[in-house]
Amino acid sequence: MKSAVETLNPTRVRLTVEVPFEELKPSLDAAYKKINQQVTVPGFRKGKIPARVIDQRFGRGAVLEEAINDALPKFYTEAVNEGELNVLGQPEIDITEFNDNEELKFTAEVDVRPAIEIPDFSGIEVTVDAVEVSDKDIEESIEQLRERFASTSPVERAAADGDVVVVDLEAKVDDEVLEDGVAKGVSYTIGSGQLLDGIDEAVTGLEAGGSATFTSELKGGSAAGKNAEVKVDVTAVQARELPELDDDFAQLASEFDTLEELRADSVKRLERMKKYDQATQAQEKVLDALLELVEIPVPEKLLKDEVETRKHNLEHHQFPMMGLNWESFLEREGKTQEEYDAEVEEQAKKGIKTQFVLDELVKKEELSVNQEELTEHLMRRAASSGMSPDQFAQAVVEGGQVPLLVGEVARGKALATVVEGAKVVDTNGAEVDLDDEEEDETAETVEATTGEAEDAEGTEA
Repeated sequence: MKSAVETLNPTRVRLTVEVPFEELKPSLDAAYKKINQQVTVPGFRKGKIPARVIDQRFGRGAVLEEAINDALPKFYTEAVNEGELNVLGQPEIDITEFNDNEELKFTAEVDVRPAIEIPDFSGIEVTVDAVEVSDKDIEESIEQLRERFASTSPVERAAADGDVVVVDLEAKVDDEVLEDGVAKGVSYTIGSGQLLDGIDEAVTGLEAGGSATFTSELKGGSAAGKNAEVKVDVTAVQARELPELDDDFAQLASEFDTLEELRADSVKRLERMKKYDQATQAQEKVLDALLELVEIPVPEKLLKDEVETRKHNLEHHQFPMMGLNWESFLEREGKTQEEYDAEVEEQAKKGIKTQFVLDELVKKEELSVNQEELTEHLMRRAASSGMSPDQFAQAVVEGGQVPLLVGEVARGKALATVVEGAKVVDTNGAEVDLDDEEEDETAETVEATTGEAEDAEGTEA
């Protein structure tokens, strides 16, 4: 077999392959054997039909077609390896010349990873938000805790903002009650926005025993996206009472004995959260700065596939859970379809570029992933997916996704290398020291940036 590589552009090549007929013989033999098992010919045992009889009965052309279909992937892979190509996705193969007992010639066009030169990134400098916990932050944190421990008590008055009402609901579309449109004894806090649009206005001012009707777009269920006429009956009105801010509350809501100790712990917790946010912000800004330094061409087909994958996942996985369609989603986002498509394309392009440059950095720095690092990353991914580590690990192995997780960790280590060499200062001008615990999260930063890009590129040879 002979092959030659023609570069069409920085991300696409054409392979020209010539295969002598004798090298097709193993595939030709396999084709006869396969056909032998599939057909019956009177006078011959199954699997024992001579090749000449198969040619006469079914045509030599059918055998040659079967042989070529079997042989092409093998010869294509050999040509890729011979050309030392890092291919992406599936090739477009065209048989240019073939006759029985003669040489097979074909071409294969395929996307390839572009050659990337990693520049000196030691001069990267970024500015991040300073870690500052204000009195307002502390009060909001304590207030959220108070809300969690609020109690309710029945009142004989009209419902007002902040009250809890117990309601029965009945939804109709086109004057017909929906099978899944009836609910009894639902507790709802007025003003929380956690039920149906329009319900706050409908129940405010009603006492127990009062009713109202309002129109609302259903967010889920059998009539998701449709406007429904909703009847609401208020069966009880309850006032919410927040606990007093004192030492008793501290003992009720935490392991601390005094309110002062609870406040001090809130400060520490908020500082940890803000430091985490600061580290994530530093990683994202350093990554953006690195991408600005490198010229990275993006394969058109890979980009197109990535955009389609992201939109497909949104439409078929996220929309049903949110009770949305394209029209309601775009209305909620305040964007046109064209604006959203452009945004997705830009995100996809950044994800692909991020993967390319960090993979190149992994190779340049000779970074590897050990079992402990992979296990730690798997545990974090399992926690974020809501699965147990064992369930997540089993799903990863069965889905052949282990290399993807290894890639995430390796890219995280590559980004950590860049962050370590960068100068990070906060908005107060103070230099920020990102400790090891924060740098461990770089794999998650990379995974969030690349998104489905790894899956779109998962057909790499």
